[in-house]
Amino acid sequence: MLNAMKKEIFLRKDELQNKNLQSLYFGGGTPSILSSDEIKSLIDEVLQYFSFENNIEITLEANPDDLDKNFLKGLADSPVNRLSIGTQSFFEEDLKLMNRAHTANEAEDSIKRAQDFGFENLSIDLIYGSPTSNLEIWKENLNKTIALEVPHISSYALTVEPKTALENWISKGKIKSPKEEEQNREFYYLSDFLKDNGFEHYEVSNFAKPDFYSKHNSSYWKYKEYLGIGPSAHSYNGFDVRSWNVANNSQYIKKLNSNVLAKEEEILSLEDQFNEMIMIGLRTIWGVDLRSLKEKFNDKILEHFQSEIKSKLEEEILIIENSHLKIPEKHWFMADGIASDLFVV
Repeated sequence: MLNAMKKEIFLRKDELQNKNLQSLYFGGGTPSILSSDEIKSLIDEVLQYFSFENNIEITLEANPDDLDKNFLKGLADSPVNRLSIGTQSFFEEDLKLMNRAHTANEAEDSIKRAQDFGFENLSIDLIYGSPTSNLEIWKENLNKTIALEVPHISSYALTVEPKTALENWISKGKIKSPKEEEQNREFYYLSDFLKDNGFEHYEVSNFAKPDFYSKHNSSYWKYKEYLGIGPSAHSYNGFDVRSWNVANNSQYIKKLNSNVLAKEEEILSLEDQFNEMIMIGLRTIWGVDLRSLKEKFNDKILEHFQSEIKSKLEEEILIIENSHLKIPEKHWFMADGIASDLFVV
């Protein structure tokens, strides 16, 4: 796998216009496949063709049970300077429901171990609205997070995916389905609580202490180009082309051994680009730049846009600040629905 990924980096080195990187992200199960030495080797390979900004953010995504002392020791000697830990919850019942491999104690211990090895720039994932939880348990989860001094939190409502154990349990009545009103209440408690504790709510699902915004994810939300390497990785040219690698490891390696990229791509229509800019932009504190919309899209799309936002501006579901269209934070829980009302179909 390591050699295949190096081959892909070489074959795709000219796809990014900006050769000076501000972020590098290792995600999607990498820690369970690659050792810390292999991660360092991949970083060295990237440096063969790209340069790093002085304050580059290099993130490793990991589950709590990946972060043992030996692995963290190796990472501490690497350029990796940020960890994104898939904690999900500090309560055993939640973790069992979500079929997580780690325990509640491992969730807490992995954060402390990472800090012991010098990793201060940490992000954790937390899930709210679980049928095994309630507002009091959610408050305890958040209190634990604050006590652990984690500076970045990504938090999402529990969703029931098709053909999962959770869907099966709900259909058989073994467990209750998540309730939207409970998720709504826990979402707004989350937002208020974290802001009271010095966090900034900068994207619907993301909260950070000052200077701890995710540079990598912020690039996605600002429509910047990115290059994804490895099975299932996605890429975007910043304009109209989105591509993705095959998910199958053996197919990925076989094609690259033959000097063939194992990817597919689609050309985004103007309508696709518009819908994506609206969806992504309205989930952030930056909103949608109205000047960019006028420069990028034709009269037909802009007339549709003006027509659709009129009533929402009157109802103050949408607001305009400094030439940016935004959703007031009190309506952020419904951001995706509000954005979809504006789509060109």
